[in-house]
Amino acid sequence: MKNDNILITGGAGFIGSNFVIYFLQNTDAEVFVLDKLTYAGNLDNLKAVSNEKRFHFIEGDICDEALVKSLFEEHQFNKVVHFAAESHVDNSITGPKAFVETNIVGTFTLLQQGYRTWMEGPHESKESFKNARFLHISTDEVYGTLGETGLFTEKTPYAPNSPYSASKASSDFLVRSYFHTYGLPVVTTNCSNNYGPFQHKEKLIPTIIRKAISGEPIPIYGDGKNVRDWLYVKDHCRGIHLALDKGIVGETYNVGGRNERENLYIAHTICELLDELKPKKQSYKEQITFVKDRPGHDFRYAIDASKIEQELGWKAEENFESGIRKTVTWYLENQDRL
Repeated sequence: MKNDNILITGGAGFIGSNFVIYFLQNTDAEVFVLDKLTYAGNLDNLKAVSNEKRFHFIEGDICDEALVKSLFEEHQFNKVVHFAAESHVDNSITGPKAFVETNIVGTFTLLQQGYRTWMEGPHESKESFKNARFLHISTDEVYGTLGETGLFTEKTPYAPNSPYSASKASSDFLVRSYFHTYGLPVVTTNCSNNYGPFQHKEKLIPTIIRKAISGEPIPIYGDGKNVRDWLYVKDHCRGIHLALDKGIVGETYNVGGRNERENLYIAHTICELLDELKPKKQSYKEQITFVKDRPGHDFRYAIDASKIEQELGWKAEENFESGIRKTVTWYLENQDRL
C-alpha cells in the first residue's frame, strides 16, 4: 500500500507549521504544503523540515481553482488537512472581505476538487480513494459566546458574532453539506485558543510578551475578565492527527485544553514568568494598561472535549501553566519572531 499524499493548506502559518513538523516526524507520508504566504505565513516556521525529502512547498492561493485542480491531478492527494484561513478577529472587523474570500470561497474550491478527484458521483467513492479524508480545522468562535457557566459541545447551535467567526461558520456548513449531499469523507475539528511556538506576533500572547520586553504598555481589552480556553499547539497537533486517522466521517470533534483563564490572568502569568526569566527593576505587571473593548467581543469560550477524549483517546498533556512557560521561553530565544 502506497504512503499517503497529504495536502496541508496554510502549512506555513502558526498551527499549520507545527502540524507539518509533527506529521513528518510521526508518519511516512509525502507532505505537500500550499500556502499563500500572506503576513501570517512564514517559511521560517518550516526550517526544521526544509531539507526533508518528503516535504514539498507550493506558494499559492486556495481560491485559485486552476492551481488547486492541477495539484490534485499531479499529486493525487488522498488526504487534505485544511488550516488555511484568515483568523484575526480585529482584522475581520476592519477588512471582512478577505475573510469571506479565503475562508468561504477557498474552502469551497478545495471541497469541490476533492469531490472531483475522489468520487465517481454522489456517495460513490473511486476505488483508489476509499480511504480519502478531508479534515477541516475550525474554531470554537462559531458557537458565539458563553456566560459564566456552561461549555460548547458539538451540538451547541452556531451563533457567530464577528465577520471572522461568521466566515468560519460558513465554511463549516459547506464542509457538512459536501458530506450529506455528496458523501465526501470529511471530518471537522473546532478548537479553542491555541498558543505556542510560531504564533504570529499580532495575537494576544505574543503581543503581551513583545510589549513587555520592549517596555511599552501591555494592552488588555475592557476589564480583562474575558475568558478563553487555552490549548497548547502541540496538543492540538496530536488531536488533529487522531481525528484524521480515526475520526468518523461526517463527525465533528471539539478540541479544547480544559484550561479556562481570564485575559488579565494571562497577562499576569506572562509578566511573572518574565520577572523570573528576564528580570528588570520593576515588575512587568506595571506595564499592563486597559484599553477600550473591541466591538462584539465575546465574553467567554470554553470547550467540552469529552467526545474526542472518549472516542479517540485524546487528552491535552499541557496545562496552561506548563505550556505558557515553554511558550515564553521559546519567544525569549526567538525574539526576532516578536
